[in-house]
Amino acid sequence: MWQYYEFSMKDARAMQLESLKIFCDVARLASFSRAARENDVSQSSASQVVLQLEQRLGARLLDRSKRPLVLTEAGRIYYEGCKGILGEFQELENRVRKQADSVPVDGTVRVASIYSVGLHHMVRIIKEFQESHPQAQVKIDYQHPSAVLESVMEEKVELGLISFPKKWPELVVLPWRIERMVLAVPAGHRFAERTLIDPEDLAGERFVAFDEGLPIRRAIDRFLRHHGVTIDISLAFDNIETIKRAVEIGSGVSILPEPTMSNDVRSGALVSIPIRNDGEPLVRPLALIHRKNRALSPVANRFLKRLLDESETEPPCPSLCVTSEPKTEMLTNETRIKQTDNSEATRPTA
Repeated sequence: MWQYYEFSMKDARAMQLESLKIFCDVARLASFSRAARENDVSQSSASQVVLQLEQRLGARLLDRSKRPLVLTEAGRIYYEGCKGILGEFQELENRVRKQADSVPVDGTVRVASIYSVGLHHMVRIIKEFQESHPQAQVKIDYQHPSAVLESVMEEKVELGLISFPKKWPELVVLPWRIERMVLAVPAGHRFAERTLIDPEDLAGERFVAFDEGLPIRRAIDRFLRHHGVTIDISLAFDNIETIKRAVEIGSGVSILPEPTMSNDVRSGALVSIPIRNDGEPLVRPLALIHRKNRALSPVANRFLKRLLDESETEPPCPSLCVTSEPKTEMLTNETRIKQTDNSEATRPTA
């Protein structure tokens, strides 16, 4: 019995599910580099995983002499079997989660959120969550972006919502939403009747901008530079609500995340105009963060799951990009949140 146990543990270590998934992704994508990116590991690590599986099995799984990579007959058999194992494991996890989700939770989860994300997304989600979990409470603090990261780092809150996420060694970063950015103008502005605006049309326009140094400001500045556009910045703020009010009274136009304007557009205070773009879409990525290697409370886990159920990290192309093809508005670019690998805990500020 002891001998069997020792063999089983060794076998289990050699066949970690992460290794099987990496192998399956290499086989599916026919590429070490693409599979490595999908699993957030280096290309050499992905190659080493497959090599270790081959050494353990005593069989070559991939024909590396061909490009793209091709499965050998042994690799095909192993790939089909691994897909089944991973599928069964996913089904098992889903069944356990479904059972766990049926058990009511109580307690309080504290969340820190940047203003615009919290005000425009969280109110409805919190209301629905508390209706389904009447013994649970969600306490949300709307904070300046740099304070959100600090609150999570110092464990003042369990969850945070930020924009333009990076990688921080102390945190788990979960892509949540991608928001298209549009031109915001007051009702009555000469652009207000336009259904589409060319970036070049913004040259010399008075702008109500985000403060310098904010990630969203840098993204907008890069976009305008790419199109050779210089604007006249009349005012700058760190708060979307303040920017909207300044635009409304005619202090200038602005570029803002489209969802943050929904109420203003409905009321007629502002007009939202898509920006023509034949390159990388101008978007604001949002993410959820929490401490790594710190167990979340049951209520925080449940609320995090509820938030992830609302994720939209790959929205339909029509919401992202309008190409410069004549007389058409076909939209072609797909976008994922791109997290810059940064070993320092840089403070996000938008």
